[in-house]
Order: sequence, then C-alpha cells, then structure tokens
Amino acid sequence: MTQKKIVTDLSRRRFLSVAGASLALAGGGRFSLSTAQAGTGFSLGVLHINDMHSRIDQISRFNSNCSPSDAAEDSCFGGSARLATAIREYRATHEDAGRPVVTLDAGDQSQGTLYYTTYGGRAEVQMMNAIGFDAMALGNHEFNRGVESLAQMIDEADFPIVAGNVKLTEDSPLAGRIEPYLIVERGDERIGILGVTTPDTVFLSSPGDTVSFQDEIEHLREGVATLQGEGVTKILVLSHVGFVRDQQIAAEVDGISAIIGGHSHTLMSNTQEGAVEYATLVESPSGRAVPIVQAFAFSRFLGDLTLEFGEDGAVISASGDTVLLDAAFAPAEDIEALIAPLRGPIEEMTQRPVAELAAGIDGSRETCRAQECEMGNTVADAMLMEVAAQDIRIALANGGGLRASMGAGTVTLGDVLTVLPFQNTLYTVDVTGATLVAALEHGVNGVEEGAGRFPQVAGMRFRLDISVAPNEGRVSEVELMGADGWEALDPEATYSIVTNDFMAGGGDGYAMLRDAGTNRYDTAIDLAEVLARYLSENEPFAPQIDGRILQ
Repeated sequence: MTQKKIVTDLSRRRFLSVAGASLALAGGGRFSLSTAQAGTGFSLGVLHINDMHSRIDQISRFNSNCSPSDAAEDSCFGGSARLATAIREYRATHEDAGRPVVTLDAGDQSQGTLYYTTYGGRAEVQMMNAIGFDAMALGNHEFNRGVESLAQMIDEADFPIVAGNVKLTEDSPLAGRIEPYLIVERGDERIGILGVTTPDTVFLSSPGDTVSFQDEIEHLREGVATLQGEGVTKILVLSHVGFVRDQQIAAEVDGISAIIGGHSHTLMSNTQEGAVEYATLVESPSGRAVPIVQAFAFSRFLGDLTLEFGEDGAVISASGDTVLLDAAFAPAEDIEALIAPLRGPIEEMTQRPVAELAAGIDGSRETCRAQECEMGNTVADAMLMEVAAQDIRIALANGGGLRASMGAGTVTLGDVLTVLPFQNTLYTVDVTGATLVAALEHGVNGVEEGAGRFPQVAGMRFRLDISVAPNEGRVSEVELMGADGWEALDPEATYSIVTNDFMAGGGDGYAMLRDAGTNRYDTAIDLAEVLARYLSENEPFAPQIDGRILQ
C-alpha cells in the first residue's frame, strides 16, 4: 500500500486553458495546496469508485469476463469481492491513523453485464450495501430501464443517492428518493456532499418525461450557498459529468473543497502509464486549488485520497493514488457468498460458446470513440449482414455502445453481452445523403472528449479531419460501396440504413435520424444476437481495419 509521493508547490504550478477557463494543474501523490493558511488538524480519507458498470465478478484485462485461464494465472482484476477487501483494508489504514473515512460512488453502477440484465441493478446495490458506501451519485446509465426500475433499485439501497441537479415532477416515481445534498458527520466535523448528473442523460439514456436536469454549475453554486448557510464549509462534489466538465466546474464555482468524479472513465494514477496525474488541481474563482480525482471504471481501481482542511474548508494538502485491484487483494469471502446464488442463470448464459476468434477484437473506449476500430467494424458488418436481403447498404453504430474488447479463442454469449449490454435492437430507416452527412458530422464533433456518439460504419467510408472545427466540415469524401465499387454519396438521394433503436430514436444527440428519417422500422432483433450469429457464421473470425474512416 505504498504510494508515490510528489511534492508540488502551488507557486510553481503550470496554467492552461480548458474551454476558456484558466485552470491550474499540478500532479503528484502528494502536493501542497496552500502555505498561507493554517490547517484545522482535520483530515479525511475518501475512498471512491465510479463507473463500475455491473462488474460484480472479476474482469479480464479487456474489462470483460475473466476466463478460467486468466483466473488460473492470477491475471484478473476487480469485482465486488476484491473491491470489498481493498476498501476494508484502506478504510482500516485511515482509521488506525485516527482519520475518518467516507466511501463514495460517482455513479454508473448500472449496465454492462448480465447481472444488470438479470437483476436490474438490485444485485449491484446488494454488493454496495454489504461493502458499506456513504453516498452514490446518479450516473446516466442508472436511467437505462426507466424511472420505475430506478426507483426500485434506490429502494434497495442502505445509502443515500445524491443528485441535486436532477429535478422531478411531483408524480415522478423517483420523487422523495433522491437527495439534493447530504451532510455527513465525522466526530465533530460536518462534511457536505453535493451530487450532479450529466444533463446529457436525456440523450444518453431513458429518464422519461418526469425528470429534467439543471445545469451543473448553476446547481452547484446554489448548493454551496445552501451548505455554507448551514455552517458547512468542507464540501465534496460527487460528480457524474466527466473530467473536462469537472475542471470547468472547479474553475467557475467557489466553495468546493474537492471533486470526486466519474462518467468519462478517466484513469488518474501516478504509476500507470499514460494516466492523468492523481490528482488534478484547478484554481477556483477565489484562487484556491480544488483537487479533482477519478478512478477509471469497471472496478479495476479504487481511489484512495486523503484531504487536510484549512479553516474555511479549503483543502491545504492531499495525498493518494488509485489502487490497482489485482491478485494482491483476495476476494472477500462474505461478498463471494452473496454473489454465488446470483450466478446460476448468469453462468448458464455466459458459458455457452458462440464462436472461435482467430485474433482478439479491440473494442476499447480510446479507439472506438476516436477512430475506426475493430469492434466497430465487426458490429457494423454484423448489422449489415442481418438486413442484406432488404437491399440496405449502410450500417451506422455508435462507438459508445461498444463496451468491451474480446480476446482470441472461444467467445461465449456472456462475452457478446458484455460488449453489447444495452439490449438494443436493429432499426432500419431511410435518410437523404445530406442527413447522413449531418449524422456523421454530429458523430465526430465530440471526438476530443471521447464522446460515445462517434460513428462506426459499414458499407461506406469517409475522411475525418479533426483540425477542422466541430460541425464545420470535419467529414468529407463520403463514399458508398456499390455494385461496381466505391461511389460518391449523393446529398439529394435517399438511402436505406440500419442502425440501433437508441440512435434511431435520437439517442446520443442523433436527432436528425429521428426527425428526418422516413420509412422507420424497429426490427425487434437484438443486436447482441446479431453479433453472436455473425461471429458464429464466420468463425474462426479475424477482425479487420480496412480504411473506412480515413484520418
């Protein structure tokens, strides 16, 4: 449990601009945030996770199911039982040092494996109850099954759900179930917790008509004022809006002590290659530094942060890092005992072989939300094959719908459902060439943030230039595969395409597919079944990159 220690004085911080805000960034396992203010002698341990995405069982290096061979080689990670062991060990370390602890989840426990498919979030909450969490933010995926299902999930929780910018009608099934803010007492100290959920949830999930989302910055200013009015100055933000937005929040809202984030699956670490430093410091409007932390996703890491407070709630020092949950942490036996009876119907599905892969298929977030990727090509090709008899020539999928990679060898139905966990269906629609180009432009306008709307395609190719401003012509040279080879897209012509029901309904902001599309039809064919069938009919399957998206 040794952690890297780096000392950085704020007078030597580097400044950079993010979305127009001047942000102060400093790295390190330990950093000094203020030398002018005396400490109160109160320090707090913060153990945090985010974006677990139903990874109740341990995972492979691809963030999908851990195979028996991986387990035999001790090359599996995370899972609720291992997470429980780590939290208990680090909680005890803090408490042995006389330091109180809060244990927080920044949202998106839901969706991602057969546990959610089978139990609708109740299994995830059961694990959290047993581990002992103090609060959870709402992630966008908590709304995937609608508000009635989410209300049932919340009713199972022994901990509060905090999401103050989530606004409800009086008749919403969620009414009375979500806290606008929390005040947690640790000895004589009171810690305020504010929670925010991305307003993009209206596009990303299914919150329905009884839910709306207030701007995060507007809500947090109000929330800080409310807490300060109650004499609370130590204020944590439990955020599910993403790392970029967290930095904007810290730069524009005064009174925040620290931000515990999620949504963007940002790996912050002082030891992992390619990671963002844990933590990132951002200068608030009043000039104090606000640490921001996040712990990647899928239960692979636990965030361990120690904060020391000044008299006005400012954090004057911090130490910590993300902890890789590998074989060094033995799974907790009591949590394993809770999981065991849940596995029956799940194991039956996960163990059914679907196909053999000649090579692994890359479905990583980093590639599939930024460029042509193997999993994107595979899924789009599978979609196109399924509707080939209908003379449909184009397939369009969203990179954010691809949730894992696959390793070489035997692929099970469980592996397929881990990649495609959303129970989406194939949806056919007719659009003009101009509408299709507009959809592509929309899909690539968030590539810098790793937005999930990035388009993966089949039956077409295009050139992408991210040096061009968003929505100003990043997409060019759009061509379709015809009977005689590649041919230029005609903006005036009408084309039949296949996509998924989420995108066809305007999800991920694809309003043009919803509003301008004609001859719309939901096939009700499950996308995961389509992929399983495609892999089976083409085994041993080898993925390919063939220049569909030229950059």
